[in-house]
Amino acid sequence: MTHAFQILHGQPRDIGFPVRRLLPQIQARAVGPFVFLDHMGPARFRPGTRENDVRAHPHIGLGTITYLFSGAMMHRDSLGVVQRIQPGALNWMCAGRGVVHSERIPADIRDAGIDVEGIQMWIALPAGSEELAPAFEHHAAETLPLWQADGASWRLLIGQWGAHRSPLRVPPETFYAAGELAPDARFQFPPEVAERALYVASGELRLEALVAQAGDLVVLPPEAAPVIEAQTASRVMLLGGAPLDAPRHMWWNFVSTSRERIAQAAADWEAGRFPSVPGEDESIPAPPLNRS
Repeated sequence: MTHAFQILHGQPRDIGFPVRRLLPQIQARAVGPFVFLDHMGPARFRPGTRENDVRAHPHIGLGTITYLFSGAMMHRDSLGVVQRIQPGALNWMCAGRGVVHSERIPADIRDAGIDVEGIQMWIALPAGSEELAPAFEHHAAETLPLWQADGASWRLLIGQWGAHRSPLRVPPETFYAAGELAPDARFQFPPEVAERALYVASGELRLEALVAQAGDLVVLPPEAAPVIEAQTASRVMLLGGAPLDAPRHMWWNFVSTSRERIAQAAADWEAGRFPSVPGEDESIPAPPLNRS
């Protein structure tokens, strides 16, 4: 049986440096709890400057996940956390009722002309947990499950895959994994993941009659369990989980089940009622909020 896979192509965006935005799109607003996916870079940054840094900005109602392929980023937030993010590490920030953070390029990465490239995603927090106290977790690459199977090297970021379990505890049934595949490597998506998608960060994969190219986000239908084969050396991100427990509204950096809550967050940022990030002297102004 041949299945109909949905293919989403990234839309170019500039957040200070180039990204390809895969979620949300009209065709797919979410995959499981994942409501946002950006492929950042690869990009290089001018030495001796703070050009293209992502200045302080707020979030509510979501968790951010940053995973790098190359380079490094420096995370600072209103909880007082200062954390350098290295390739292969997992950076999780639960915004809850409100947090502010910045993401800057370290001077040594700028000076050496090293490409910064990676994936940033948002998870919508469960409806009953949107107003949790903000929190932060960082898991170094060596603390995450890493294994090889059938020509692929896998790092489990969130959830469980067979006997492997991530140390990060997030909303139940959430799944996220990073794979580096040799040509002809084969795998199947864990069948217990309800809503599933794979992102081809580089290379080329075959799913039945479909050949997915670099930059494609492929959403799998619920009944599909294809054997996926790498046509070339490839990098892939697998993501999914249980469907959202309620519709979500998204505006700028805010996610909520309530439009009124988003309007309140916008007013709070404009009025300076969010907490500040220690050591930060720049912030991003919010765009106009259409309250219609």
